Amino acid sequence: MHMTPAYTAEEALQKLKEGNDRYLLAEKNLGDIGPRLRQRTCSEGQNPYAIIITCSDSRVIPESIFSAGIGDLFVIRVAGNVIDNHQLGSIEYAAEHLGCRLIVVMGHNHCGAVDAVINHNPEGYIKYITDEIRRAIKTETDDYKACCLNVKHSMKMIEESLEIQQEEEHGLRVYGALYHLEDGRVEFL
Repeated sequence: MHMTPAYTAEEALQKLKEGNDRYLLAEKNLGDIGPRLRQRTCSEGQNPYAIIITCSDSRVIPESIFSAGIGDLFVIRVAGNVIDNHQLGSIEYAAEHLGCRLIVVMGHNHCGAVDAVINHNPEGYIKYITDEIRRAIKTETDDYKACCLNVKHSMKMIEESLEIQQEEEHGLRVYGALYHLEDGRVEFL
C-alpha cells in the first residue's frame, strides 16, 4: 500500500522550521496530543509529514523540538543517530507506505556517543555504534565539527541506499540538522 504524500519535502521542511521557531519560545509541548486525535489516528492510521532520525539522548525530543503532535513525525532513534539496515528499512517503510517525502538526520551537540569516540575507548555493544561514528568523524576532535560529520555520514548512507535512490524521482529528500542543547535551536546543515 502506497500513500499519497500529504506534503512535499520542501513543505515538510518549512513546517519543521516553523515548529522549531514556536518551540524556542514555548514552555510546554505545542503539538496536538488530544483524545480526538488519538482516536482518529487509531482508526484512520498515521500520516506523518517527516521522517526524523535522531539520537536516543533523552534531551532530544523531536515531537517537542518541532512542535509536533501525535501522527506528525515518524521518529527513528538510536544512539549517535547512526544508520544500519534496520533504520534503512524503517525509512523505506515510512516513505513507501506512509508517503513521507522528507528525511531529516538530526544530530545534536554534546553527543555522548560522539564524545565516546573522541575521548574514550568503548567496549561491548556500544562499540558497534562508536565504530560507525569513528568512520564518520575519522580524527576530528572538535565536538561541533564531529557531530556535523556524523550527521553527513548518516545522510550519505541513506542517500546511497537503493530504495532511497529510486524514491528521489518522487520528491524524497534527505536533509541534515544539528540540535543545539543549550538553546533548543535546530540548525539545518
